Amino acid sequence: MEVQSCVKIISEWDIVAARQLGRDIAKKMGFGTVDQARIATAISELARNIYLYAQKGSICIEEVFTVDRKGIKVLSIDEGPGIADIRRAMEDGYTTSGGLGAGLPGVKRLMDDFSINTEVGKGTEILTIKWLRS
Repeated sequence: MEVQSCVKIISEWDIVAARQLGRDIAKKMGFGTVDQARIATAISELARNIYLYAQKGSICIEEVFTVDRKGIKVLSIDEGPGIADIRRAMEDGYTTSGGLGAGLPGVKRLMDDFSINTEVGKGTEILTIKWLRS
């Protein structure tokens, strides 16, 4: 099993570094260019959320394996303010930063598995997986 690789998100340059790391791992695993772009875009959104809302956190990427498939797992962890209203945050077009609002709903659409765990005042963890199609 591949060791987990993490990028601390403190500056905008860290968003680029996390995105590139994800793309590189996805390419090495055999994901096609379209899925590489989806994974990189999801990582960008997650890292940008850390940068905008939590100021610091990490994006961790690793290969995952089951009996019959393999995938890339992206874990976004921050110690920010948490998400007070997950249902609202998951609505298309919802944004508190003036951005496009693709955010979390976009990440959910780009990846195959998506789960979110958040606590107001403590932070947020978002786990996503993209499975490699054979």
